[in-house]
Amino acid sequence: MDFMEVINRRRSIRKYKPDAIPEEDIKDIIEAARLAPSWANSQCWKFVVITDPDVKSQLAKAGNSWIENAPVIITICADPTKPGTKGDQEYYMLDAGIAMEHLILAAANKGLGTCWIGAFDEKAAAKALGVPDNIRVVASTPLGYPAEEPSQRPRRKLEDVMCINRYE
Repeated sequence: MDFMEVINRRRSIRKYKPDAIPEEDIKDIIEAARLAPSWANSQCWKFVVITDPDVKSQLAKAGNSWIENAPVIITICADPTKPGTKGDQEYYMLDAGIAMEHLILAAANKGLGTCWIGAFDEKAAAKALGVPDNIRVVASTPLGYPAEEPSQRPRRKLEDVMCINRYE
């Protein structure tokens, strides 16, 4: 697929077919995320690929019960001390976000659905996944073949989101 086609076709998917995802596809998707840029090349992330039904169920209880129906869930965790900070900006969140976007677009390119999940009980998610106290659970996404085709959500016009040289 052409890159702009991938971006235009990507949707948040909440219903998945039960079909297994080939391990090679999962590795390709994680590889795309691994290549994401990060502050000082700190690469502060680690991806937890969840296929075990019990672990998926525990993670779903952290705030999004519907995700356990996907064949795979991928959670990104980050070490907040690796990239450091500048002023009030903690770069681990930005770095994890960039990596997660690489992951989601790579999945879309393979015809797989995702849905960025950022609202959850972080402590419950960390417990479900055995994440150490010094590591943050940043986001998760279910991963699978879509069992729905949501329409494109409205977007603001280009001229409403872009200015040149000065904020207008």
